[in-house]
Amino acid sequence: MKKRLACLLVLLAITLYTRAQNRFAKVDAWLAANTQQMGGRAILLIFKDGHIVYTGAKSDMSGMQKMFAQMVAKRTGKPANLQDYTSTTQQPIASCSKWLSAALVMTFVEEGKLKLDDTVGKYLPVLTTAGKGSITLEQCLSHRTGIKAPSLMDDLAEMRKEQNMDDAIKDIAAMPIEGKPGTVFRYSNVGLQIAGAILEKISGKPFEELFEQCIAKPLGMKNSDFGHAKVALPAGGGNSTPEDYINFLTMILNKGMFNGKRILSEKSIQLMQVDRIALNNTKVAYSPAEAGDVGYGFGEWVNKGASLTSPAVMVSSPGLFGSYPLIDNQRHYAAFLMTYYLRAEGKQKRYTELKQLIDEALQ
Repeated sequence: MKKRLACLLVLLAITLYTRAQNRFAKVDAWLAANTQQMGGRAILLIFKDGHIVYTGAKSDMSGMQKMFAQMVAKRTGKPANLQDYTSTTQQPIASCSKWLSAALVMTFVEEGKLKLDDTVGKYLPVLTTAGKGSITLEQCLSHRTGIKAPSLMDDLAEMRKEQNMDDAIKDIAAMPIEGKPGTVFRYSNVGLQIAGAILEKISGKPFEELFEQCIAKPLGMKNSDFGHAKVALPAGGGNSTPEDYINFLTMILNKGMFNGKRILSEKSIQLMQVDRIALNNTKVAYSPAEAGDVGYGFGEWVNKGASLTSPAVMVSSPGLFGSYPLIDNQRHYAAFLMTYYLRAEGKQKRYTELKQLIDEALQ
């Protein structure tokens, strides 16, 4: 009888293991079918129930894609990395940086060093002189400054030429206004650049150091940073790894907790996930196609109409280079897809397909 029971238990364990392996078969197939169009390399990590439940990677680089990677490496002054992606591969994450930077700002709010309704002119007089001093920190975090900023790529290129943060803010001060602060949504880099400058001003420390101290170190993000340029770029200058970014997502998913430590309060997480576009009946001047028809919180896209009383079901922050972090609060999982390609066509469709396949696998 005991021998028979032992055999049944072994058979059950094998069945459960096989089922667990096979449930992500469609996700594997999706990676195989889409990686070539996503720069030739991709890696996906999925976190649920306290651990990583899926790691899938695919490499299918063409000669042209290898040449592109080498060209980018040459421009950035770094050696070209043509190796297959792993969970510790570090890559520029573009607008995925916005989520990290918004969380950093919220640590200052929690400590009472800043208030969301603080006006930027209080800390940066040059913006007051330019008629932009009444913009609030809350509007900076939600792209509702009313400033008509240039395209994301053009703006980042210009910011990289600056010699210091003060010069970067002077450039923003010279940009045209397209509406009263709070009434127009334009997805851009300027709001978080202003917020980053304020953090530097009140702390006396570089943005990169503040990120390391308040976010990266507490979350064990050992290979994440904002580079070492003369001017930090809070909206798009971050570098990270799948392993590191999943740690950040885990903290957000768990309402500010990470490995038993409180990083952000639950209230801060809620505030970040409120749809500020719907809340303020804001006109949308520009929103990237790959974001889809959604709302926006602090540094992150949220489902339309999300509020403190109707929390966001899904939260994400896609980057220009195709990397895609997401959280499903309803199904309680987080995922991070790392890629590196610029072509916007098809991105939003791929994100939707991938999300549906993950949902199906985790049922």
